[in-house]
Amino acid sequence: MLRVGLTGGIASGKTTVGRMFVELGARLIDSDVIVHELFRAGEAVNQAVVGAFGDRMRAADGSIDRTVLGEVVFNNPQARERLNSIVHPAVIQRQQDWLDELASREPDAVGIVDAALMVEVGTYRNYDKLIVVVCDPDVQRRRLRHRSGLSDEQVEARIRSQMPMEEKAKYADYVIDSSGSLEDTRRQVEAVFRELKILAVSSRRPG
Repeated sequence: MLRVGLTGGIASGKTTVGRMFVELGARLIDSDVIVHELFRAGEAVNQAVVGAFGDRMRAADGSIDRTVLGEVVFNNPQARERLNSIVHPAVIQRQQDWLDELASREPDAVGIVDAALMVEVGTYRNYDKLIVVVCDPDVQRRRLRHRSGLSDEQVEARIRSQMPMEEKAKYADYVIDSSGSLEDTRRQVEAVFRELKILAVSSRRPG
């Protein structure tokens, strides 16, 4: 099975690209969904986050309030590093468990892990291939404002909190630019997927 990392800057179009890969037949796990699960009431990561940042991190249902947490960590590199040290090991373990289980069921599969920070934290090295999704910075800002309702200052804070897309792209085996139409993005995804499928089948080991 081929293990593939999918990453990109905030509002780069990464989620849309991931959906396109799934439509073509890839298997994908979204690390943001994993984090939502880990932030549920009663989870060890939930308790560790509250222990590190205080009870105000808890929403009414006991889960972590990601809006409140985001306002803390996006403007404080030390707080962000502390949060990452709590969350990332648990996320990485869930990713690897999912990939191992998929490999046992579908040895010819293209298994994609979608994660925003895999270059920053170095986990891109865990994958056979890395796809980085990029887009024009003006498109990125427009998308982020549209989907989040954040102020310009908040938008800039979130963009600054991540590695610039052009820097991330230097680590990529494949770069997909989502600045244009969905049709243009889909053509790029289809071309990459054709190559990944060939690699997935050729990498299968007997027995």
